[in-house]
Amino acid sequence: MKPIQAANGFSFRVGFSGYSGHLRVEPLYTEERDNPIKSLPDFVLPPAFPAETPESIKEHIKEKYILPRLDEDAFSPEKAGKQWDFDWFARANIPLEPSMPRSIMVPTWELPFRRCKEGSTDGKWEPNSMQVDVSDIIVGGETRGSFPRTSGANDIVRGSINNRPFRPGGLEDQSLERIFPDGASNGEWVHEVLNGGPAQTIPPGFKEGLNLGDLTAHPCSWNVYKDQSALNNTAVGNLSELSVQFDDLFKKAWEEDVAELDKDGRSTESDSVKSETEANQADVLNTLDTGSSALDEILSVEAEKLDKNSDGGGQQQKEAWAVSGGSEWIAEQFYELVPDMAIEFPFELDTFQKEAIYYLEKGESVFVAAHTSAGKTVVAEYAFALASKHCTRAVYTAPIKTISNQKYRDFCGKFDVGLLTGDVSLRPEASCLIMTTEILRSMLYRGADIIRDIEWVIFDEVHYVNDVERGVVWEEVIIMLPRHINIILLSATVPNTIEFADWIGRTKQKKIRVTGTTKRPVPLEHCLFYSGELYKICERETFLPQGLKAAKDAHKKKNSNAASGGTGSSTRSSAVQDGTRGQKRETFNRGKQNKHSGPQNFGNSTGTGWGNQSSGGGQNSWSSRRTTWLTLIDKLSKKSLLPVVIFGFSKNQCDKSADSISGTDLTSSSEKSEIRVFCDKAFSRLKGSDRNLPQVVRVQGLLCRGIGVHHAGLLPIVKEVVEMLFCRGVIKVLFSTETFAMGVNAPARTVVFDTLRKFDGKEFRPVLPGEYTQMAGRAGRRGLDKIGTVIVMCRDEIPEEKDLKLVITGTPTKLESQFRLTYIMILHLLRVEELKVEDMLKRSFAEFHAQKKLPEQQQLLMRKLAQPKKTIECIKGEPAIEEYYEMHAEAEEHSEQISKAVMQSPVAQQFLTPGRVVVVKSQSAQDHLLGVVLKSSSANNKQYIVLFLKPDVPTMTQTPSDKSNLQDKKGADFHQGYVLLPKSKRGLEEDYRLSAGRRKGSGIINITLPHRGAAAGVSFEVKEAENTEFLSICNSKIKLDIPGLLEYGSSTAFSNAVQQLLKLKSNGNKYPPALDPVKDLKLKDVVLVDMYYKWTHLLQKMSENKCHECIKLEEHIMLAREIKKHKEEVNALEFELSNEALQQMPEFQGRIDVLRKIGCIDEDLVVQIKGRVACEMNSGEELICTECLFENQLDDLEPEEAVAIMSAFVFQQKNASEPSLTSKLSQAKQRLYDTAIRLGNLQTEFKIPITPEEYAHENLKFGLVEVVYEWAKGTPFADICQLTDVPEGLIVRTIVRLDETCREFKTASAIMGNSSLYKKMDAASNAIKRDIVFAASLYITGV
Repeated sequence: MKPIQAANGFSFRVGFSGYSGHLRVEPLYTEERDNPIKSLPDFVLPPAFPAETPESIKEHIKEKYILPRLDEDAFSPEKAGKQWDFDWFARANIPLEPSMPRSIMVPTWELPFRRCKEGSTDGKWEPNSMQVDVSDIIVGGETRGSFPRTSGANDIVRGSINNRPFRPGGLEDQSLERIFPDGASNGEWVHEVLNGGPAQTIPPGFKEGLNLGDLTAHPCSWNVYKDQSALNNTAVGNLSELSVQFDDLFKKAWEEDVAELDKDGRSTESDSVKSETEANQADVLNTLDTGSSALDEILSVEAEKLDKNSDGGGQQQKEAWAVSGGSEWIAEQFYELVPDMAIEFPFELDTFQKEAIYYLEKGESVFVAAHTSAGKTVVAEYAFALASKHCTRAVYTAPIKTISNQKYRDFCGKFDVGLLTGDVSLRPEASCLIMTTEILRSMLYRGADIIRDIEWVIFDEVHYVNDVERGVVWEEVIIMLPRHINIILLSATVPNTIEFADWIGRTKQKKIRVTGTTKRPVPLEHCLFYSGELYKICERETFLPQGLKAAKDAHKKKNSNAASGGTGSSTRSSAVQDGTRGQKRETFNRGKQNKHSGPQNFGNSTGTGWGNQSSGGGQNSWSSRRTTWLTLIDKLSKKSLLPVVIFGFSKNQCDKSADSISGTDLTSSSEKSEIRVFCDKAFSRLKGSDRNLPQVVRVQGLLCRGIGVHHAGLLPIVKEVVEMLFCRGVIKVLFSTETFAMGVNAPARTVVFDTLRKFDGKEFRPVLPGEYTQMAGRAGRRGLDKIGTVIVMCRDEIPEEKDLKLVITGTPTKLESQFRLTYIMILHLLRVEELKVEDMLKRSFAEFHAQKKLPEQQQLLMRKLAQPKKTIECIKGEPAIEEYYEMHAEAEEHSEQISKAVMQSPVAQQFLTPGRVVVVKSQSAQDHLLGVVLKSSSANNKQYIVLFLKPDVPTMTQTPSDKSNLQDKKGADFHQGYVLLPKSKRGLEEDYRLSAGRRKGSGIINITLPHRGAAAGVSFEVKEAENTEFLSICNSKIKLDIPGLLEYGSSTAFSNAVQQLLKLKSNGNKYPPALDPVKDLKLKDVVLVDMYYKWTHLLQKMSENKCHECIKLEEHIMLAREIKKHKEEVNALEFELSNEALQQMPEFQGRIDVLRKIGCIDEDLVVQIKGRVACEMNSGEELICTECLFENQLDDLEPEEAVAIMSAFVFQQKNASEPSLTSKLSQAKQRLYDTAIRLGNLQTEFKIPITPEEYAHENLKFGLVEVVYEWAKGTPFADICQLTDVPEGLIVRTIVRLDETCREFKTASAIMGNSSLYKKMDAASNAIKRDIVFAASLYITGV
């Protein structure tokens, strides 16, 4: 359309017509006229519409287009009840941001004398640029995650091997050191600009920059601190300049304590420092003039500094990371402190629950320690509620899969819950996730994006950290958690809660609030069951000896009746004899065990003193046990103490005990109907043949009579049926292993211990107090029972009181570190440069106490290094004392070893007769003592009696310390001094009693040892000594008056002996020559003889050294000893502060060498493709699995055969029947075993403490190869159970874990690029995923 030519002089305006948003052209008839009145426009806006302004237009646009508002058509009141399916995410138009660059250019700073000005404009230096990684220059970038990241849905939850892990919280923030190159981060460029130097004006990539003109110097002082902690000591550093005003001792102390400052030596800086010093000195003088004491002020400042540095050299280290107590006020003011709770509970909270919730509201980490059923789960529920309220995530981790499934069922109705286990992934996008601890560890190592959203991680059953096999997982996860995640720890009562919380706090650099209770919600009473009666032995944590005494009296009475004979005593006597035979058989049964139950059979054996029973092997034994069970159940039923959980420590024992009372019926008709209906619904999901499995049929028969069995050998669906029926209260008697106490929250009225001894996989041992407490805690149902009853079965004898006290009221097992290095951990950490294996080792619970002392040791090292160095000034020119001292020290070491061997030789004992001169070792090890043997050793007494001279010089006024000597006994007036009295003043009897000659003594020693005295101006001592206390045997022998010395304590005899010893030293030698070990003592040991000749050679070289005849030799040797001691102390401290001092550092070096040897990493510790494959292997031993893949051991196998061989990686039972294999499977088995032996030999070569055979047998168990092969071929489950003696439950568990292994092998084959293996693993996984093995959990699907 052609434009229309407007008439000349026509005016118009464009504006809004009201607020409808329509535009309107408004003509303005404003032709230029001379008459002003006629110039008014003919069109005038109505008064109802105000004039438009820019502000009103902005407001309209903001309201119309910017402010969010619902669509009036879709969300009108008429359509309020209608719902639409609308895909918000598909319709959302999210603008794509440009991807972040991988690297950028940053300027580099160079020293002035290294700058090249050629080619620069105006002769000015311009910095060069260098390329750095973006992730390295973003401060805190490691905390937020890694770059780059993929956007796969599975990677968000599970993570990917291509992702970098999140930066663990608590690690020193090293990002600032990597933001800029060297020189830019230490402040030198700022210093240069302030001094008038050229500024960096041209950014990287630009041709021109800012023109700042000529810069002038700015007067300033410049201090660069090596240690950040020195910033806190600046005031002390300034005051140290004033210490010259006082005594030099103050100056020396300040030089040792104040952190070292590196000061630049420029004139402006020195002048400024000088002026500051003068000003500070003037301030001190002014202070002195005002009458206050500057010395007191300095001392107070120093005292404050020492207080700050007393724990770790800084206030941060002094801070208590584990905070306990002082929270009583929280419970009183709880509803004022937390007025708007995230979730309301239908009951009144306990004190510890209120404290924990208050700290959660404050965003702090919490450690809750309380007994079983005390209500720890309330804290976890509140964390879930907070996560939902804050629109974040919470993760609940449990040690075993059963707890995870049960918690999923419990929380499903309250929260948005998801479940992640090895074989199940339900709603991973939920805000509250329940998973096993291994899954969380994998997510952390793989940098799963979901970690960003997590606010809380809840660790349930933290005392499981003591588990030898899996306890390391808890430590790894705690160390790897990022900074933004808060931690909640739920644990049974343990003695070192504060210690463990302190470790977590120091590791994560955040406070851990410790709360809990030792009060049980339902008090317990402990009884012994013997001969049909209950004897109460403990109530409310108080032991009752009278109950134990009554049980022992009944035991004595029964035994006396049995011994007296009679018609009624034969049965009881045979039972006791059976128990005795069972005890004798225990040792034999350890070596010869039943294959069906494996080592668990050992739990049947009897232990003396622990109230155990004999499992026996004969019919009479089980008949007596059946009678005992029936008597106990009848007793409990009459006293209304049902339901009861009977804990045994053997799967086989639980089954036999339940079958022995199968004739007992404990349920009513209505309960039978409920049980039958529940079982029919639960087992209806199984196909026909699986419903008729022997185990399913047998357990259903027991359940209908109110009897249940629960152990790891049951099928998972059968275990869940038993657990759910027990929670409903229709099972009255449950025979279970200890896993029921750990994995199921199902309390009972009574708990019975079949035995107090268990087999832990290595040996029989008593039940630990912590284990007893865990199982006994299932007694007493909160809200139903006023008291819970715990019963210990006693069949053959009554336990001792001390044993019962230990297990019932003893201290639970402490939380101890089970941290150990694994190859997969090392490989995961080597993938990321910021995370070092040494950092993981340092932060383990095992290294906690050593790392806690490091700041103190570092301060001590600084003091040692600050001490002035001592030098030796030689008067003979070039000092050679260091060489001489090395020979002297080596000679002393050889001499000590030779003398030690000599003293223990039989020949030396022949020389140690009375009168033989010996050299006795001194405690100071500086000046050994010359002595003489007074009495030889005998067969009854291996010690010698020796008199030796002491180096201290006596005084005239000193009195002997021994006031019980013979002179005092006789009450003589003679005051025995240290100088021999004139003969005229000696007692007649004393002087002439033994002068006639030596008498034969009776051999009785009348003096009290040690006997101290003095003679001839030298103090001496007589004491007993072992031959190891002798340094050498001298070739001299003196005559002694033995009776006078030992029987009469004659001063003359002592004086004579002392004078003879002094004569031996009078010729200038410190000691008489020693007996020659080879010539005199006939030393024949080859090593010692060689050492002897080395010793003599050293003595010869020492005599040729110019220092040998020096008059200051002793002084210089002492000085050299001090210098070497100081150097050794410094080296020891430096070693303690280094990574080499870590306990597992040698093993780490060995494992690194192994990984390098097999090609998982290269010489620069860069992870190769083989290492990336090993990172995927979580279910089996990573090295064997990786070698199996890279050696193509599965290529010639069919999918069924491959998955059968792979079962060796996940099967765990040590003893199983030997499978019958095809020739192809046998070859594959041998090939895999040879690989394991080769890897074991390689690890042994690099000093890793394993044996190849043990390594192979521990990680490869071929007991289910035939079973899995037949299962993969489609054989029914009932038929494959006939091929082995392994329980059905372990077969299912192995196959389920095997499916996870197949997925890992699929991922590994994708990394390797092996498409055929990928398809084979996919086919193998599909072959085993069927029927009862992969039946869905009842907790997840419901019944």
